[in-house]
Amino acid sequence: MIYITKKVRFSAAHRLYNPNFSDEMNNEIYDKCSNFYGHGHNYNLEVTVKGNPNPETGYLIDLKKMKKIIFDNLIIKVDHKHLNHDVDFLNGIIPTVENLCMEFWKILCDKFENAELYKIKIYETEDSSAEYFGN
Repeated sequence: MIYITKKVRFSAAHRLYNPNFSDEMNNEIYDKCSNFYGHGHNYNLEVTVKGNPNPETGYLIDLKKMKKIIFDNLIIKVDHKHLNHDVDFLNGIIPTVENLCMEFWKILCDKFENAELYKIKIYETEDSSAEYFGN
């Protein structure tokens, strides 16, 4: 079993806010991240797949194809967007880095031919990240 990871970057804005909470509670829980207009991040996304390399090519997956799959199915939908307002699949979801991992998994889990999605890792900042390994 081999694991292959592709790292991609995207920029997006979001607001951490639960409409069921008062503004005061949102400010207490999310602090400056609950700013009415939102705030932005330059995210680093790592997508890891696993499997056995093809004995004829030596590849588990061609990294150029892996990058295209990630861009065509996900990055095009979130890059330079406001995650609360512009991204249909995040409608009604608080766009924390934890929730982004789980929602991105749903989009990518069946997209890799001859490889199985193993892990989604998102760095929201240089020193803060979340990882998701599926259900």
